[in-house]
Amino acid sequence: MIFSVLNQKGGVGKTTISVGLAASLAHAGSRVLLVDTDPQGSALDWAAARQDEPLFTVVGFPRPSIHKEISQIGKGYDHIVIDGPPRVTDLARSAIMASDVVLIPVQPSPYDIWAAEEVVKLVDEARIYKENLKSAFVVNRKITNTAIGRDVREALSAYPVHVLAASITQRVVFAEAAAQGNAVFEIEPTGPATAEIEAMVAELLEYAK
Repeated sequence: MIFSVLNQKGGVGKTTISVGLAASLAHAGSRVLLVDTDPQGSALDWAAARQDEPLFTVVGFPRPSIHKEISQIGKGYDHIVIDGPPRVTDLARSAIMASDVVLIPVQPSPYDIWAAEEVVKLVDEARIYKENLKSAFVVNRKITNTAIGRDVREALSAYPVHVLAASITQRVVFAEAAAQGNAVFEIEPTGPATAEIEAMVAELLEYAK
């Protein structure tokens, strides 16, 4: 299965979601490749910060030909996660065309919800060539017990895109894990952040079937 994590708005947590997804799949026993298509190379930075044995393979591929080369790049892997670029570009189009499922992280902010429209349009365009392409929103960096945290799902329902029931809350442990090149389950195996990532991945896999 090939997942891409995309949103044209920067700072929505694409790399956090990408790493969490890849780490969870690897922890479950799958061979996982994380492809960093962001010219800033955040996922590569995460891998470079890691002291322990890699959980999964991370490669950089910030070129708009990934849809043509993904079968070669990803040979031998059970799952591929593409950490998308920060803007809607030819890179983003290529990542979408390479994917089975496009995961769109959205923060509970009106700006993020409006910005998601561009990615939704690109996914719709890609379905001309890939009619079975799926897409889903995941609410990221949710702040608990706030009205905007509750209202974001209703706002996203205006788009013809599935919204995952699982969401990721704003937590310090995500930044701590990133700084060390770790997955959150390595720092807090039974913590709420790990539980949220696991719930997101389980729901995403079920939706992707």
